[in-house]
Formats: sequence, C-alpha cells, structure tokens
Amino acid sequence: MPKGLDSADRKLLIGAGILLIAVLIASAVISPQKTEGGQGFPSTYSAAWDGATAAFLLLRDSGYNVERWENAPAEIPGDHANEVLILAEPVIPPTSEDRAAIREFLQGGGRILATGSSAAKLLPDAPSFTEGDELDEPKTFAPQMPSPLAAHAPEIKMLAPQNWQPQASSQLVIYGNKDTAAVINYQAGRGEVIWWGANTPLTNGGIRDASNLALFLNSVGPANGTRILWDEYFHGAHGSLWAYMRQTPLPWGMLQIGLVFLAIVLTFSRRLGPIRMPAKISRLSPLEFVETLGDLYATRHAGAAAVHIAHHRLRFLLTRQLGLAPDVPAADLARGASEALGWKLDLFLGTLERAERAERIVELSDEESLQLTQEIFDYTTRLEVRRTQPSERRTE
Repeated sequence: MPKGLDSADRKLLIGAGILLIAVLIASAVISPQKTEGGQGFPSTYSAAWDGATAAFLLLRDSGYNVERWENAPAEIPGDHANEVLILAEPVIPPTSEDRAAIREFLQGGGRILATGSSAAKLLPDAPSFTEGDELDEPKTFAPQMPSPLAAHAPEIKMLAPQNWQPQASSQLVIYGNKDTAAVINYQAGRGEVIWWGANTPLTNGGIRDASNLALFLNSVGPANGTRILWDEYFHGAHGSLWAYMRQTPLPWGMLQIGLVFLAIVLTFSRRLGPIRMPAKISRLSPLEFVETLGDLYATRHAGAAAVHIAHHRLRFLLTRQLGLAPDVPAADLARGASEALGWKLDLFLGTLERAERAERIVELSDEESLQLTQEIFDYTTRLEVRRTQPSERRTE
C-alpha cells in the first residue's frame, strides 16, 4: 500500500492551497461590486433613484458607441477628437497623473461632460462651488444664452448649486438664474468642457423631468462617429483582477508556475507507482563486446584490419567445408564454392580479390571497409547456416 504524504509533499500542498485562497480573496476584493442599492453617486451599475443605469442603457439602445471605462484616464487610447468622457461626480481623489491625462485628453480635442462640484479637482481652470442639499427640491433653470446645448431644452430641473459663479470670461453660463449658474461650457485647448452643477439630469430619477433628456443628448453629441467613455474608475471600479493581470507579464509567469507544479505532481505520482529495478546489461554481454570493438576500429580507422579478420575467418570455414588447402588461390576457392554451394562465381571471386587487395592497403576508407566487411559477413552467415542444416535434420 502507498505510504502517506511526507513532510515535503504536505508543505507543497498546503502552500498551493494558501496561494489559491489568497488569489480568490484578492479577486473578490478588487473586482467591481455591481450593487442595486443607492450609492450616493450616479454609477451606471446602479438602478437606484440616484444611479445612472437608465441613461447608460438609453445611449446603448439608441445606437451610441458607449462603454464603461474602469481604467485610469492615462490609458484612454487613440485619437480623442471624436471621444466623449463622462465624469459623473467623481468620488475618488485624482492623482497628478490623472489630472495631466485629463488635460492631454482635452488638448487632443476630446469632450468632457462633468457633473457635481467634485469634478473641479479634475478639470482645468475649474472654479470650486458648493452643491445644493440633496433634501431640497430640484429647481427649474432656463437658458441664459443661445447654445447648441439648449436645443429643444427650454428648461431643465436639477438641484441648485450654491452661488456658482464662473470667474473666467471664457466660461459661458448656458443654464442658470440670477443667483447661480447651473450649466457652464468652455473650451480647453482643442477640447470642450460641459459642466453641470448637479447630477440630476442624468440620474434614473431625474432624466425624465422637464428637458433633462434633451440636455443630456445635446451634451454627449451625435451618435455617428462618437465614442463615449462613461467613467467608473473614479467611482472605485478599477477593473477586475484578470483585466489588470492581462496587461502584465503575470499570465506567462502563472503559466510557467503551472507547468512546474504539474511536473511536481507527475513526479510525486510516479513515486507512488510500483517500484521496478532498471534492467542492467551485463558487461560480459557479447553485444557490449561488439560495440566496444567497433568503437575501437572506428576510432583508429582500422578498416583494413577488420577486413583481414573477416576474410581469413571466411577462408578458414570455407576451405574446411570444401576440403581444400588453407592457402588455395582465390580463383580455385571461388570455383569450388560455386560448384558445391551454388554461389555466383564472378561475384564471390570479386569479393575475395577485393579483400586480398584491401589487406595490402594501409589506409582504407571507412565506407569501403564497411561495405567489404558486410559482403564477407554475408557469405560467412550463409555458410554457417548451410553447415547447421544437416545436423538439424539428423536431430529431427
């Protein structure tokens, strides 16, 4: 019966189990949580009153090229001229790299639709303000000047910001009243910033009020040729663990670790199999003697010696079989073998004459010596087989 696990194998399995549990826990923690309850910010994953699932699905079903963006702004690829980035009340504090990526996005001609006072930390030249109380009722705002953003939207409803007054002359108040601005628009580099004072017009509960839907569609622009990235990175959704690992050499490292682990498992399984001693070839084996002798001949290029030994063995056996003198000439030996054994005279005589000439050559090529030795060995084998047949018949 196989023995139990030894200490080394037990440590290996325990370590692999701990590593697997750690990976599962990290995946559960890092993966975005798609909840249905209120989150306090307009997430496209939320179907609550203050969520933004309705606006996201509306764009997708209306033929817009819209997708959730769960990576840092610096990872937005391609030309930004036909891209729209929606920053719906970002709640994660941005880094200096994030702010630089937003400026680069605008310099490349991108459009940003931002909502809420927290967007001021990301937008260039953005004045800070205080948002209205969520317990207050949304107020109605009318256009303050002609703008494509106000097309088919004579009024909108949103939570009123508290005394939001843009400082730069380039920042135009599109919607507002005498107390505060509600929607401003300004150019940044080759790009454009559309900034709402509150999220109300794109939330599940507010998109159907007044002309909020028209304002939302005017802000994102036409569907043809526009790519819309709805940010979830600043809502805490930084992509799944696998989405992050695919951009690193880690998958190849995991593959290599898996192959090593598989090799360890196979090695362990072989130790549990039946134990058989490996077969050992005796050093007295004739085959080893032949191989050793052949290596010596090959190393010394002593083909002539091999031909000499094989030739004299054949003459000894053949003269004894035919009753001829040991020093009989090659022609007489060939004629006797032809008459008694039926061998072809010209072929056998040619082999004998070549063997005699090879004995007088000091340096014989390996190819010629091998061919000649094989021919002599073939005649010797035929002779030995013929010699054993009569005795076998007598035994029978």
